[in-house]
Amino acid sequence: MTERERGTGGRLGRALGGLRRSLVEGFKLQPVLVPLYAILLSFVVGGILIAIVGANPFKAYYWLVQGMLGGWERVASSIARSVPYIGSALALAFAFRAGLFNIGAEGQLLVGGIVAAWAGTWSWMLEVPGVVAIPVILIAGAAGGALWGFIPGLLRATTGAHEVISTIMLNWIGLFMVRWLVNSRDPIILRDAAASVPRTRPITPTGILPEIYDSQPTLHWGLFVMLAVCVLVAYVLKRTNFGFETITVGLNPHAAHYAGMSVNKIIILSMTLSGAFAGLAAAGEVSGMGATQPYQPGHFITMGFDGIAIALLARGNPIGIIPASLLWGALLVGAPLMQQQAGVSIDIVRIIQSMVLLFVAADAIVRFIFRVRSDEGGAFQMSEEVTL
Repeated sequence: MTERERGTGGRLGRALGGLRRSLVEGFKLQPVLVPLYAILLSFVVGGILIAIVGANPFKAYYWLVQGMLGGWERVASSIARSVPYIGSALALAFAFRAGLFNIGAEGQLLVGGIVAAWAGTWSWMLEVPGVVAIPVILIAGAAGGALWGFIPGLLRATTGAHEVISTIMLNWIGLFMVRWLVNSRDPIILRDAAASVPRTRPITPTGILPEIYDSQPTLHWGLFVMLAVCVLVAYVLKRTNFGFETITVGLNPHAAHYAGMSVNKIIILSMTLSGAFAGLAAAGEVSGMGATQPYQPGHFITMGFDGIAIALLARGNPIGIIPASLLWGALLVGAPLMQQQAGVSIDIVRIIQSMVLLFVAADAIVRFIFRVRSDEGGAFQMSEEVTL
């Protein structure tokens, strides 16, 4: 390469670098650089794996996008699939802000869902209008999830028991408790005796959330509930004393204590609210799907753990959780069509999702490959109290 060519290449590189910086600064993309690059890198790795097994990655991704967004019904299905993930991720993100690692969203979803399903079958609920029945079901689900979040929060505040351990144990307790309540035939507790598969009795018709679009799964008004909760949480964290104290405890609990803040109270409230968000998401699904799909124990399996990845992808931002959840749900909706038309296993989508989590968690890889400076990318750090 001649000196002139090297000079031209250097000028081109500097020009492209300047263009990238202008776009990033002009559109205020700094907070999302690492997540966006992590998603891009994950799809590149996924494409390489698809090519290794002998399939065409471009064809596979074409049908994946068609499955996600190919028509209004596909779009509605993608949005509907993402709704419970919003609550699950919000449960994780809020706890992150308080310096806590809530691994218990899985159990909180299960318990919130079963309590909501139980509330929807109370005899007096058959006689009340929807303006009463729907809030009762949603509040009951949120209360069930809140209880499952309160327990590890109380244990952490009073005994020092690490919330990672206690929430994992409560996941299993919640799972087997729900299975027992729904599967039991003698005595019949919450099981629908007329059904051939283990499930709860259908909730009262007045307790069913209105439908937005007749997709599969049904897109219902639970979407607006979860969007409103995300906005509310963002406001609380940014504009209220409680939000300030929560973030302060998460960043440095010792400094918060010396500043006169009740660290134990913040821990308990944060875990309780985290559980309530997950329980509310489960209640929304129970109420929204009540007409066609009564509650079954396996309905929320893996959603709690997916919420961890979504919360990390969103960098703990309540508003960022919305597009991250939409991506997550859309990928799961599009995967079957990709497998049908391109012959690529739907498992590749789970691999891509896992790679996203890997690259977000190990963001040094992304920063090195894409030359992202340390002051870009929206660094998201949890306090030392959270690390294991």
